[in-house]
Amino acid sequence: MKQFGLDIWGDGNFIIKKDTVNVNYGKQPSLLDITNHIREKGYKAPILLRFPHLIEKQIHTLFHTFKTAKKEFGYTGNFHAVFPLKVNQFPNFIHELVKAGQGYNYGLEAGSKAELIIAMSLTPLGAPITVNGFKDKEMIALCFIAAKMGHNITITIEGLGELETIINVHQEFNKKCSKPIVPKIGVRIRMHSSGIGIWAKSGGFSSKFGLTSTELLEAYEMLKTHNLLSHLWMIHFHIGSQMGDIAPLKKALREAGNIYAELKKRGVDSLRAINIGGGLAVEYSQHSQTQERNYSLKEFSNDVIYLMQEIAKSKNVPEPDIFTESGRFIAASHSVLVAPVLELFSQEYNEKSLRLKEQNPPLIQELFDLYNLLKRTNAREYLHDALDHMESLLTLFDLGYIDLEDRSNTEILVNLIIKKVIYLLKDEDTNELKRLQDRIQEKYLVNFSVFQSLPDWWGLGQHFPIMPLNKLDIKPTNPASIWDITCDSDGEIGFKPKTPFYLHDIDIEKEEYFLAFFLTGAYQEVLGMRHNLFTHPTEAVIRFDKNGDFESYNFIEAQNLMDVLDDLDYDTSLVDKSLKSKIEESKYLNAEEKREILGRLYLYLSENSYLKTIQALESTKEQG
Repeated sequence: MKQFGLDIWGDGNFIIKKDTVNVNYGKQPSLLDITNHIREKGYKAPILLRFPHLIEKQIHTLFHTFKTAKKEFGYTGNFHAVFPLKVNQFPNFIHELVKAGQGYNYGLEAGSKAELIIAMSLTPLGAPITVNGFKDKEMIALCFIAAKMGHNITITIEGLGELETIINVHQEFNKKCSKPIVPKIGVRIRMHSSGIGIWAKSGGFSSKFGLTSTELLEAYEMLKTHNLLSHLWMIHFHIGSQMGDIAPLKKALREAGNIYAELKKRGVDSLRAINIGGGLAVEYSQHSQTQERNYSLKEFSNDVIYLMQEIAKSKNVPEPDIFTESGRFIAASHSVLVAPVLELFSQEYNEKSLRLKEQNPPLIQELFDLYNLLKRTNAREYLHDALDHMESLLTLFDLGYIDLEDRSNTEILVNLIIKKVIYLLKDEDTNELKRLQDRIQEKYLVNFSVFQSLPDWWGLGQHFPIMPLNKLDIKPTNPASIWDITCDSDGEIGFKPKTPFYLHDIDIEKEEYFLAFFLTGAYQEVLGMRHNLFTHPTEAVIRFDKNGDFESYNFIEAQNLMDVLDDLDYDTSLVDKSLKSKIEESKYLNAEEKREILGRLYLYLSENSYLKTIQALESTKEQG
């Protein structure tokens, strides 16, 4: 049985039972059963499945782990957390997140006006809201409105200009108030400590956000001058998303802890919290040798609590409240993209495809003999001979000495020889054999868009765990590349010999074969782009009742063709009229054909851009 690295990245959320991958919750339904259940309702793949119980699990795990660390060290500060909306703003996720977080006083973080409106409308009163990123007067005014609504909101100052605006808005909003209402104020520090990896630039002196030590002192004086120092209650830092190594965080914690202590010594009695930002990493790797995270959540929480406690003791200041904004950790695991394989592109390399003649060129006959006489003892020698023959035959084709059938036979025979050699020498783990797998990889055309559903793969090279929904009792043997359906050569998840990925050899005309893409819940949806005008896939929320049975809710179907054009500001009424008039004016159609063609056209316009599988087309015919 092939685990597809489930023991590395799965976190116990999914298990393999018999030949399928199943949800490890309730009655443990298979993802294949869930997918078929949704398809029977008339929804077509690809389908994004959301699992709210995994959102609740992550929130509980985060709070419970920090609670345990606090108890272990006798830490007196409180622990708080907010979810950064930039990670995933889609309503089917956010509504479930807010519901799951109510028992933990879990809040939201906003980085734009639109996100702030979401936070103001959905965050329960009392739960924290933090506001980061660059702000204008209007956005800061919204924060004051939120405070007057009763929200526990903190504005994080990213620059001295923002602080000046806060002072001005405070004067406007509270000019005639007997009891001024002011949001809590936080200060983001431009850290000397930097992160690692792709997001290392989030820290260090050249980072985009935060105040230098000199600016921090100026901010202190400005707050003191305008009687707002009593509202300064948080310092904030962030050294990058997906922190794979714990060491840079520990260094940053010491830096932030000492800044906190210095401000407390200056008499900022209201200062109570340190916001350590996000960055808690998720394990995406399917191979043990390429794991992305070198620490556990327990180590993470212990280090945060221990270091803050040590600094507080050494500086003789109260232990601060701890805030985190870890979004990827909360969101990534909750969603799974399921998409069907439409075609395998290299299945022509089999013996049935050979077009051997009565009299073949000598080198092709030798290739055929090599293939038939291959055995373990001569495998490596015959492989080298075959590769040498191929180069000679392709040169002969370029010079016009052999024909297209000869070239086809060359490609097929060499491919078959490589496959046979890899099988015969499967116990030998050599670099040569790994490289050869790249030569015989199977191309799986999958009904999805990398740019829409996995943009971090395309933009950052971020890996996502992938596995088939079934056949897991059969060892997959095809070195696999995955092609999406966009008209772009970048829409490919290629085979890598150092971290090989294998899928099953299947006949798409006889059976369906679905792939699941896991850990897609963080960033992928909102960053997804409409390359080739492929839209967000159909989504469904999967809940479990008290008996452990699953049900699907809150379907949001992928946009149809006209809705996509409307979003791009096409006048769809003019598009509709143009199409209709051209059919009516066509000299190639009679009246009955025009009616039939028009009906077909409107049917197609009501569908989304994703391709239809053979089974889906047959279902459409039956419904028709």
